Amino acid sequence: MSDALIGPVPPPDLHVMTYNIRRKMNGPLVRAVDEWRDREPRMQRLLRAERPTLLGTQEVMPVQLGALTSALGPTYRVIGHGRERDGQGEGCPILYDTDRLELLAWQQLALSDEPATAGSRSWGNLVPRIAVSAEFRDRVTSARFLAINTHFDHISRASRVRAAEFVRRRVAAQSLPAIVTGDLNADDTSPALRELFAGDQLVDAWETASVRVSPQLSTYTNYRPPRRFGTRIDWIAVTPQVEVRTIGINAHRIDGRWPSDHLPVQTVLRFPTDRPPA
Repeated sequence: MSDALIGPVPPPDLHVMTYNIRRKMNGPLVRAVDEWRDREPRMQRLLRAERPTLLGTQEVMPVQLGALTSALGPTYRVIGHGRERDGQGEGCPILYDTDRLELLAWQQLALSDEPATAGSRSWGNLVPRIAVSAEFRDRVTSARFLAINTHFDHISRASRVRAAEFVRRRVAAQSLPAIVTGDLNADDTSPALRELFAGDQLVDAWETASVRVSPQLSTYTNYRPPRRFGTRIDWIAVTPQVEVRTIGINAHRIDGRWPSDHLPVQTVLRFPTDRPPA
């Protein structure tokens, strides 16, 4: 890969990425394209080139986190853990650059009727589903914002709708500008997305972006060439006061192959602030 789709951006802008990295799997039935030992160096090359200020990930197993943090560099930190009761299993960690962002508070919540109970399940999903919620302050502009990263259920439509309501209500319950990143397993015509965007608390970053640096592509590709004007199931949503300057879906191959069965979605945002950047 010769060029980044977006790459590092200067203040006051922030580069935000959402990426389902595809969990590490074991066993004789694992497809060759799914082998983490082959995908890991490609994933690291992509992250080194892009260096998003904030990265919302999905399907991350604990053993994969080291590869992500080492690729991004020593200034990056991680919040979030596995979705099971013991903190193991797939997670939705947020990685962020401490040179730009100060973490003020964070929590991991179950997408269930008992959000404070790790590993809890409701609404029809057979496996636990989670959201990582964090409040940040931009060290350069002093802008504060809420970030929520999540992964909705892949089977239950009812679960996806309830999860979308949960996220939307959490954004609406506070006054900060907000971003939502995640693999929502739903397209723009789905009941889940209608619920997420109900009431205009959140808007689709793709639709509101000033510049698009890629065509609209299918974001779940299963390692096949993405379809133009295809289905987006990986999303970045923002509250209306957030300026979406640039957005794109990164279909770059690395050594002829993709690091994951999903494509990352990347955007450049500018948050409202009370004072000019330093």
